[in-house]
Amino acid sequence: MTVRPHDSSSLPLDRWTVTSLQYAQELVRFESTSVLSNVAVTDHVESVLRSLGFDTERVDYDDEHGVRKANVIGKKGPGTGGMAYFGHTDVVPAKPWLFPDHGPFVPTIKEGRLYGRGSCDMKGSVACMLAAAAAVSAGQLRKPVYITCTADEEIGFAGAENVARRSQLFREMVAGQSHGVIGEPTLLEVVHAHKGIYGFVATSRGIAAHSSSKRGRNANLAMIPFLAEMKAIHDELETELFWRHGEFDPPTMCWNIGINDHTSAVNITAPQSVCTVYFRPMPGQDVEPLLQRAEAAAKKHGLDFEVRCRGLPVYVDPNSEFVQDVLKIAGQPAARTVAYGTDGGMFHELSQLVVLGPGSIAQAHTHDEWIDLSQLEQGTALYSRLIEHWCF
Repeated sequence: MTVRPHDSSSLPLDRWTVTSLQYAQELVRFESTSVLSNVAVTDHVESVLRSLGFDTERVDYDDEHGVRKANVIGKKGPGTGGMAYFGHTDVVPAKPWLFPDHGPFVPTIKEGRLYGRGSCDMKGSVACMLAAAAAVSAGQLRKPVYITCTADEEIGFAGAENVARRSQLFREMVAGQSHGVIGEPTLLEVVHAHKGIYGFVATSRGIAAHSSSKRGRNANLAMIPFLAEMKAIHDELETELFWRHGEFDPPTMCWNIGINDHTSAVNITAPQSVCTVYFRPMPGQDVEPLLQRAEAAAKKHGLDFEVRCRGLPVYVDPNSEFVQDVLKIAGQPAARTVAYGTDGGMFHELSQLVVLGPGSIAQAHTHDEWIDLSQLEQGTALYSRLIEHWCF
């Protein structure tokens, strides 16, 4: 990929006074649901980065449905190392949405909160980082600030995977072992580890016909014994100590089985039956045998099998100098773990990586998503302190 240097003669002075709230409002206005293209919001973020003195790099791709997706990576300051922030610009669907007076992509302030899809997960965090970076001139930096905004975090980390594989600036971060921050909502508490996310789909094929005849073939009849084997794996993972990890709550992989035959009426033999399994491995666990068992079961029962997602868990020693530095700067007594996954599963080449962002994960993906305005202020201040510590 080609890195585009900024044009310092074109920097608008008013950009240096924009607050995290204003940045967040701008970002929420873009409807960037994961099934849609995020090119427009990425264009916007790139424009902001360049106006703030960042050199930028784009990593674009078409997803499996032919929808154009975009990632942008920015660098401000000299050399390598420094701070590397990672956020995503896609959001989950906004259905249902609670408020009849304003839509999910109309940023609205009520009672000290910013409402809107993505306000918490995680455009508010991106806004905090932009505001923190805006307050720093390139001349103040001895080491660089990197900002990466990805696509498709909510549906399988394809954006992050493309960045890790194709980005020149990411290669630079790895070579310099930048201090990494995943900006997912943690209420600004330091998270040193999270679970991974793996997922696969098994599909049984049948023939649709009126259920009163023998002309059809019900796809569920082959799916049922496969489901029994998936249930057996589920039970094993919930009960066997070998598959547990005591640092997480819950301490199990949460082998989640979904099933849908997509038939439109009760008197039709199902032409297909689809099983999805998503699970969350923890650090140190080898899940390849589980995938092999599932694939073998699918083959035995004549089902198609496809692995859709491989997001690794993240684990950094909570007693490491890096994590202890972040704790001190954040004013936190100890780091913790979380059960959800992030883009960090694709950035495992960075040995220094924490999850640290404004807002509560409890507000993510809700029908009334919001972020507290005080979290935006505190998040900007914390990211500013991290820039000063690692880059000045």
